[in-house]
Amino acid sequence: MPLDAICLRALTNELKGQLLGARIDKVQQPARDQIVLLLRGNLRLLLNAGPNQPRVQLTEVLRENPAEPPMLCMLLRKHLVGGRITEIEQSGLERIVTFTVRSVNELGESGTKKLVLEAMGRRSNLLLLDEDDRILDCMRRVEFEVSGARALLPGLYYQLPTPLDKLSLLTDPEGAVELARRGGGAEETVERFLLDRYLGISPLIARELALRAFGAADARFADRSDGCERLAAEMERLAEAVRENRFTPTMLSREGKPVDFTYCSITQYGAETVQTTFPTFSALLDAFYTERDRQEAAQRRGRELTRTVTSAHDRVVRKLGMLEKEYAASQDRDTLRLYGDLITANLYRMERGAARLTAQNYYDENGAELDIPLDPLLTPQQNAAKYYKRYTKAKTAEKHLREQIDKAIGERDYLESVQGEIALAQTEAEFAELRRELQETGYLRRSGKEKKGREKPIAPREFRSSSGLRILVGRSNVQNDALTRKADKRDLWLHTQKIHGSHVILCTEDGAYDDESLHEAALLAAYYSQAQGGSNVPVDYTSVKYVKKPAGARPGMVVYETYRTLYVTPDEETIRRLDRKNK
Repeated sequence: MPLDAICLRALTNELKGQLLGARIDKVQQPARDQIVLLLRGNLRLLLNAGPNQPRVQLTEVLRENPAEPPMLCMLLRKHLVGGRITEIEQSGLERIVTFTVRSVNELGESGTKKLVLEAMGRRSNLLLLDEDDRILDCMRRVEFEVSGARALLPGLYYQLPTPLDKLSLLTDPEGAVELARRGGGAEETVERFLLDRYLGISPLIARELALRAFGAADARFADRSDGCERLAAEMERLAEAVRENRFTPTMLSREGKPVDFTYCSITQYGAETVQTTFPTFSALLDAFYTERDRQEAAQRRGRELTRTVTSAHDRVVRKLGMLEKEYAASQDRDTLRLYGDLITANLYRMERGAARLTAQNYYDENGAELDIPLDPLLTPQQNAAKYYKRYTKAKTAEKHLREQIDKAIGERDYLESVQGEIALAQTEAEFAELRRELQETGYLRRSGKEKKGREKPIAPREFRSSSGLRILVGRSNVQNDALTRKADKRDLWLHTQKIHGSHVILCTEDGAYDDESLHEAALLAAYYSQAQGGSNVPVDYTSVKYVKKPAGARPGMVVYETYRTLYVTPDEETIRRLDRKNK
C-alpha cells in the first residue's frame, strides 16, 4: 500500500523523538528517488520520493552509492551537512513532511533550510527550500504547463498543493463523527463514502471500518439499520487514536510474503493473512520494503530468464518444424528415382524443350501412365540426371535430418524443463543457480565481471519425512545431475513420469524405507514439477543405481528402465509440514 497520511503522522511523531537536534554528517543518493541522511549517533534517515514506494524512515539497510554523486546530492551536501534538525512537521493530514535544518554557510552565517518530502504517489517529490521558502532545487522539476496551478522549479516560491475538500479527523473530529452518523446513500458502499469524504483514510482502513460497523468490507449503507451509529463510534475511536498518537505498527503477510502494512489490527482477511507487529514504524517499513524489494528483484530476474528461455524455445520449435517438413519431403524420394528411370527408358521418343513426359509406369502392375514434369531448358538426359541427383540428395539428407530432429527434440525438452524450474524458483539464489546453468549451456553470456567457477552452488531443497528420512529436491537441471550422481546407490530416485520436474532423492537407511516416506517423497516430486496443480500425478521411483545419464545428454536428462509408479495428488499443506520438520 502507499504510505497513507495517518501512517505518516505516526512516523513523523516517532521521528521527532529520535531526530530533533541530530547533526547531519553525510548526504548520500543511492538511487534516483532516494536520499539518505547519515546522522550523528549512527542513524540513517531515508527519504524516498519514488512513485511506487514514497516514504520517510530510519533504516538499517546499507545501500550502494554511485561512484559519482548526482547534482541534487551535491547541492544537499552543500546546504545540509553539518546542520542540525530543529523541527519535523506534517502538513495537517496531508502526505507532506517538512524537516527544518539549521546550518552555517561557507561565510560562517547561520541560517535555516527546509527539506520537504511530498509522499503523494506518482506526484511524489523532494524539495530543498531556503529560509524564505524559495525552491533551491527538487528531485522532479515540474513546468507550468504540466502542473497547471503549481510549478516546482528552482527560484520559485514553494506552495502547498491545493487542499482537498474533505473532512479531517485531526482538525474537525466532531464534524467527522457526525458525518459518519448521517451516512451516505442507501446503495453507496461504505468504503467509497469514507474515501470520498475523509482525509487520510486508505482503502485498507476504509474496508476495515466498513467490516467493523456493517459486518462486511463491501457493505452498503442499506445493509444494516444500526450501521451508521456503529460507524460513528468507530470514527470517534479512530479520531481519538490520531489525536493521542496511539498506533501499532502492523505488517500483513500472506504465504510468507508481505502484502500490506498499517497502524492497527486488521480482521477483514481472516486467517489467511498473518499479522506481525513491530516496535517502530521504521522497523516495519524496513522489513516490509526490504523483503518486497528482494522479491521484486527475484521476480525481475525470473522474467529476464523466462524471456531468454522462451525465445530460445520458440526458435528451436520453429527449427524443428522446418526439419520435420524437410524430413517428410525426403520420404518421397523413391518417386524421384522412378521419374529418372522412366525418363531414361523413354529417351528415344523425347524431344528437347518438352515441359512434360507422359509415360507408362512399368513398375505398376496395372501399367498406369504417369505425367512427369520436365525442365524445357534441359535435355532429356539432363532431366533424368536432375531427378537422380535429387533422389541421392534426399537419401543422404534423411540420415542427417533424423539426427538433427532428435537433437532439436532434446533441446526443446531441456528448455521446457528449464521453464518449469524458473516457474518453481522463488529466491535470488535459485534464480542465480538457473542463470549459471544457462550460461554453462550457452544460452546466456557471462558478463565481464563474472568468472567461471567462482560462484558457490546452493544446497538442494531439503525435507524430512514423517519417519525422519531426508528427502532432497533439486533446484535446477545441473543440481539434479549432481544430486543423482552423488546419491547413495541404495537411495530411491523419484521423478514425475513424462513430465518435466525436479529429481527427488529419498535417503534410505541402507536401502530400507517405509511406505509413508515413499508417498511423501512422491508428493514432493509431483509438487516440484509442471504437474504441481494436477491430481493423480504419475511418479516413477527406482533405486539410484538404475538411473543412467547418456553421454552428451543435456543437464537433467537421464534414462531408467527398472521402475515402479505411484499416483499422487500434490498437497501444499503437506509440503509445508515436511519443510517445517526439517527446521
